[in-house]
Amino acid sequence: MKNIILSSVAVAVLVFSGCSSKEPSVDGSATQATDSSNAMSGSESMESRIAGLEKKLSSIYFDFDKFNIRSDMQSALTTDASVVKTEASDLTVKLEGNCDEWGSDEYNFALGLKRATTVKDALIASGVDASKVTMVSNGEGNPVCSDKTKDCWSKNRRVDFKLLP
Repeated sequence: MKNIILSSVAVAVLVFSGCSSKEPSVDGSATQATDSSNAMSGSESMESRIAGLEKKLSSIYFDFDKFNIRSDMQSALTTDASVVKTEASDLTVKLEGNCDEWGSDEYNFALGLKRATTVKDALIASGVDASKVTMVSNGEGNPVCSDKTKDCWSKNRRVDFKLLP
């Protein structure tokens, strides 16, 4: 019995302390730190570029219970399309459809998607690459104003532009 226990312990020690399979490596911590800081600064510059471009993009606002682009939003949409085609051509554009609080959740999600689709179609008609445009509906879940007034509700009926790398 003693022999079996000793043999088992010896085998376990050999298994757990066997030869290392690690390859020797040169200390690259200085190189890794430089690579890491370059990646971070590249990431930060991309974030600042995206933030700067998003400031040039205007939300497109809609009338109550509508998803057609209003005439007073045409020039904003033309400017948005120009920015997306030229300065943000290497980025993906996410269109976020939003609604006011009127209507059921299901209705508002559908309406938000219709609004985003209308803006997407207008961007594509202006020459934006369709594969660079994605859409999401927030329904009434992303209000910019929460007062119970007509003016406030009108600010929530919109499509917002978000740029993604």
